[in-house]
Amino acid sequence: MEFLFDPNIWIAFAMLTTLEIVLGVDNIIFISILVGRLPPEQRDKARRLGLGFAMISRLLLLASLSWIMGLKADLFHVFGQGISGRDIVLLSGGLFLLWKASHEIFVEVEAREQDHAPETDAATLKAAGQRLFWGIIGQIAVIDIVFSLDSVITAVGMVDNLAVMVAAVIAAVGVMMFAAKPIGDFVDAHPSVKVLALAFLVMVGMALTAEAFEVHIPKGYVYAAMAFSLAVEALNLRARSKRLAKANAA
Repeated sequence: MEFLFDPNIWIAFAMLTTLEIVLGVDNIIFISILVGRLPPEQRDKARRLGLGFAMISRLLLLASLSWIMGLKADLFHVFGQGISGRDIVLLSGGLFLLWKASHEIFVEVEAREQDHAPETDAATLKAAGQRLFWGIIGQIAVIDIVFSLDSVITAVGMVDNLAVMVAAVIAAVGVMMFAAKPIGDFVDAHPSVKVLALAFLVMVGMALTAEAFEVHIPKGYVYAAMAFSLAVEALNLRARSKRLAKANAA
């Protein structure tokens, strides 16, 4: 128990927890957008399952650190570029994010139903709802693996104490559990913010794809661009609310 009184342990825990929360922002946005496709009564359950998968995947990856480090070894070469297991995972996740975010932007902007027309039969509607629910959970689980890999590799590079890494991951996911619902509700209530969030996921997908080819794009640049865009959108939302208030008062 002496390690509990070591200030270095607590500093490492605080830094890693903060970093895990920051790295989890894109995961929360992805989950919030997908969950918004579900009926309101199913959204909380989907959020909990999605973040639960995120925590489990991170802990499983932490439990296999030697395998994680082995993913950095080149498996084959393409045009002189070494391709490792990590590169394949990042490329797959990046391409999936690019496709999914682009598709969601198209659906949002065009305001079209991407699925077939609703069935009148109640049993068919219920079955379709279940397929949609588990389909979304499956997509969340897939992208969780990609985000978890990035998160765990960062954690291993910062801290060499497994207990600290596990505690930081659990604490970070706990914070994300509380943040996911208000973020999801806000994104769902403001279509322009939703499109902005999807554009952010396109940037993340491009960054993951570039990373797979050893082109490192610091996430700070991506987050700074997103923060600036959100600040501009916040001003637009404030201006729209003022105009609406004046119109109602007139």
